[in-house]
Amino acid sequence: MTLPHIGALKSSPTIIRYPGNPILTRHDVPYNPALVFNAGVTKFQGQYVMIFRNDYGDPEKQTLLPHNTTNMGIAFSKDGIHWDVRPKPVFGIPNDEVIRTYDPRLTVIDGRCYLCFAVDTKHGTLGGIAVTDDFEHFEVLSMTTPDNRNMVLFPEKVGDKYVRLERPFPVYSRGGKDRFDIWISDSPDLRYWGNSRLLLAVEQVKYANDKLGPGAPPIKTPKGWLTLFHAVDIDPSRGKNGWEDTWKKRYTTGVMLLDLNDPGKIIGMYKEPLMVPDADYEKDGGFRNHVIFPGGMILEESGEVKIYYGAADAYECLATAHVDDLLRLCLE
Repeated sequence: MTLPHIGALKSSPTIIRYPGNPILTRHDVPYNPALVFNAGVTKFQGQYVMIFRNDYGDPEKQTLLPHNTTNMGIAFSKDGIHWDVRPKPVFGIPNDEVIRTYDPRLTVIDGRCYLCFAVDTKHGTLGGIAVTDDFEHFEVLSMTTPDNRNMVLFPEKVGDKYVRLERPFPVYSRGGKDRFDIWISDSPDLRYWGNSRLLLAVEQVKYANDKLGPGAPPIKTPKGWLTLFHAVDIDPSRGKNGWEDTWKKRYTTGVMLLDLNDPGKIIGMYKEPLMVPDADYEKDGGFRNHVIFPGGMILEESGEVKIYYGAADAYECLATAHVDDLLRLCLE
């Protein structure tokens, strides 16, 4: 199958990048990772909390250590911009089957903080859900079968069910290659999940030709669940775009609105990308350039939406927009 060529893209003018980006880099972390990115961010007990991914290696030589060195760190903030990084990583699964845990997403539900994460094992990639009250002790509630990841939780029940978005890896049934879509599932108790169905397919997003997946956990607005997702396109003409010999993908961010009472129903979607890798730190000097990956979204009382995103698989960054502008994009 010949993939459609996507071509040049640009971010929506509603998006304002924080002028001090990146807000977190390897230099801010005391235990010396090579890359810091793809964080989950939420507000919990009066402060901002960030759990971020660490990959290890030699930035000068642009080499990474094996996957089993990846872990997650934690930082706290009073303003969501300046971060106090704790002196050691958090959360892990001490199991001979587990290679690494990574790509955290945070959601507060009924006063408790839930962590969605990815797990590479010797027999496939899983998605997991854990809960914590103090960020020191985590209880793992649920793990998927292979292969699934990029899971995010809605911040409250819809009807009498918890709801999550996820991205399975159906390689066999999707032609033996990347062609991944966004699915939605629900649960009575956050442990047992089912009623899974397709939410958004690659074919429905004109700036994607490779795969889609959830981004930041959705936020509730009077008009619906405001939801970010990541969209990926491949261009065979792209060459060396980072540490690797070749990197042909570009990661962008889309925004859609889901029905409050039936989040499996899309009621609006911006037809263009919300964010594309425009800034220098998003398209140059990273592990994989031309990558934006949203992992956290916070709606402030002022109507400002803080969007936390990984850039170039190397840094953690911040952008803002007004919630009314994002809703307008979805509904126009």
